[in-house]
Amino acid sequence: MEKTPQGTTVGVDDPYEHAGVCDHLTDDGRCRFAFEHPEQDREFARERRADDFACPVVAVGTDSAGFADDADGDPEWADCPHFRSRNRDRECVRCGLAERRMAHSDERPLLEEHHLSYAGTGENLSHEITVYLCRWCHAKVHDSWARITDDAAPDPEAVAAAEQRRSREQDELGFESAADRYDP
Repeated sequence: MEKTPQGTTVGVDDPYEHAGVCDHLTDDGRCRFAFEHPEQDREFARERRADDFACPVVAVGTDSAGFADDADGDPEWADCPHFRSRNRDRECVRCGLAERRMAHSDERPLLEEHHLSYAGTGENLSHEITVYLCRWCHAKVHDSWARITDDAAPDPEAVAAAEQRRSREQDELGFESAADRYDP
């Protein structure tokens, strides 16, 4: 199983099985990273510019969608040095708990971004592949053998925290007259 630099597990064997399409890929198959951040990898940006910013994975294109693929037909995102796939669904991928954020509140969020991929040396992330886990599932994945693909129900503490926020949200939406608020 993949591990963090501290030696805890990330809950998956192959992070690329949980990765979506590269965040830098445009609709027409070009690499936005090479165009917007050439200073971060000049050699890579020079090569992409020479190839009209074509994505190195998509440019190989062997399947009907134009993606480079392996025997299973999946794109080989691991071949690109700047691949990034961040999950934007605001729901825990393990238990399904949805985020409830309160406006103007500094409370700790219910969901946390969980990295699935780390470099071999453990110093830097190799590719940024992330999913959202609730705080409780995040702790279970790092502190035990729990996997992000487990069919888990939300932790009772997580449900209580989400319901508490929902209750406060409804209180704020409720009408309260000035006479009710002013009690001399």
